[in-house]
Amino acid sequence: MPQVNPYINFRGNCEEAFKFYQSVFGGEFPMVGRYKDMPKDDAQHFGNVDGEKIMHMSLPISKETVLMGSDIGGEWAKQTVDGNNIQLSVNVESEKEAKRIFDGLSAGGKIMMPLEKTFWGALFGSFTDKFGIVWMVNYDYEKK
Repeated sequence: MPQVNPYINFRGNCEEAFKFYQSVFGGEFPMVGRYKDMPKDDAQHFGNVDGEKIMHMSLPISKETVLMGSDIGGEWAKQTVDGNNIQLSVNVESEKEAKRIFDGLSAGGKIMMPLEKTFWGALFGSFTDKFGIVWMVNYDYEKK
């Protein structure tokens, strides 16, 4: 069954915000990825983003919900304003389910990133649906 989580984009203060959220919800950060940790080929899409800024961060806030976020950079930063800086992230259990959900929800919408394998070991894609809601679909491959 898919898991839906909020994903928040920040303009440079993701780490500060997540430390605040941690002070309220408790818990640990299972993932903190910085832009400097990206492969160079992928980093070029983000322009001159400070390497210390957060590429992805997560904080489980219950057994069903993970709060996720990043410092937005590159072309996406120009389009990010308060109000459109939160998306819904759907985490699924198979490639087949990822494709079904991605194709179904993106029908009539605008694909921002096609569903494809990524450097972080996932099948991932993002789009705005025909109602203006931004979605991300993610399937994590097994770690070997």
